[in-house]
Amino acid sequence: MESRNLRVMLAEAKDTSELMVDLAYAALFFDDPDMADEVEALEQDISDLVHQMRALCIIAVRNPREAEAMAAVLQVISAVERIGNDAVDIAKIVSRRLGIPRELVVDMTRAEEVAHRVEVAEGAHFANRPLSSFELPIVTGMRVMAIRRDRTWIVDPGGDDILNPHDVLFLRGSPDGIARLRELAGAPPYHPPEEPEGQALTDLDRAIDTLIEMKNLSEVAVGLAYSALVYRDRSLAAQVRHLEDRLDEMNNRLELWVLKAAGDSNDDLLPLRGLLHLASAAEDLGDQAQQMVWLIEKSSDLHPVLGIALGDTDDIVLQIPVGEGAPAAGKSLRELALPIEPGFNVLAIERDGRYQYRPRRHVVLAPGDEVLASGPEEGRSALAELLGWTIVEDDDGDWQLTPLASHR
Repeated sequence: MESRNLRVMLAEAKDTSELMVDLAYAALFFDDPDMADEVEALEQDISDLVHQMRALCIIAVRNPREAEAMAAVLQVISAVERIGNDAVDIAKIVSRRLGIPRELVVDMTRAEEVAHRVEVAEGAHFANRPLSSFELPIVTGMRVMAIRRDRTWIVDPGGDDILNPHDVLFLRGSPDGIARLRELAGAPPYHPPEEPEGQALTDLDRAIDTLIEMKNLSEVAVGLAYSALVYRDRSLAAQVRHLEDRLDEMNNRLELWVLKAAGDSNDDLLPLRGLLHLASAAEDLGDQAQQMVWLIEKSSDLHPVLGIALGDTDDIVLQIPVGEGAPAAGKSLRELALPIEPGFNVLAIERDGRYQYRPRRHVVLAPGDEVLASGPEEGRSALAELLGWTIVEDDDGDWQLTPLASHR
């Protein structure tokens, strides 16, 4: 009974910590103190789960061998807790009014994944219907993180939640789906923020570009770390360590550029403080990812609850090669529009033994590429078919890839 409860709680803690990071970045993007407060409120949920999980770990240990395996679980629990704490640090940039440069918000609108906010209009297609009837991750490539209803927040809503007129939806996903999303919500067209007038400082530009990349890489590192634990994959663990090294180096460069920008500027320096605060949180996200994958090399006896719990979440992670003659071969990620259908985001592409993280949409897939992507389980078969495979599942739930040509 203890193991089953631990599995459920660990999966919930992982999902909550990732939700906190998403909401924290959205609070930053929209300058929304209420959403920042919600992130801080979720910290208590994480703390309660962590306390209960640690107690269960101690109770479950009966001999030295179990103690070693459970120590690995405790290390993952601590890393998940720290990820939630990093989200709170990001949210505090808003709640404590530390400030960030407007240029950073503009750059965030051009990312591969963005946060978006939309209000459901009277008579809209969304109005008075459950979330499950829209399959938004597949139709728009965006996922609802939270709903604000009057003064009430619904965090991580389920498919049975009914959307009411005047609900405000907070989403994350592909910017390509924003137009369709707003159409369903009955909202006017969206115009992203424009560059502020005037010439930005060169060192500030560099710092902002570096921070955007740090944000993306830290999120990839955490996602790869969870996948490495689920599959016990040392090659993925090595990529996480590489990303953590890059994040450390980038943070050092960013600090230097921010100091130079501060010395050359006569303007308000408060936004520069926010940049440093955000960079520190992004770097620590990478540190926590590394703490998790350290277990794969140092511990020969990982507790099975890790693979079960971390794989038992809303999204799944797949690594699938691009087959010869696949529909996706020779096409760019922009042409494929994977975030919209089948609802997957490409975390990395392995080509000739090297990884491209968060590849840009102009990248063209070639036969032999290994695509690492996360998305809804219901889109798994469609993704496999795009990459040239049919998924064949046995009675035990295990599956393998079979070339599409063999079924013609």
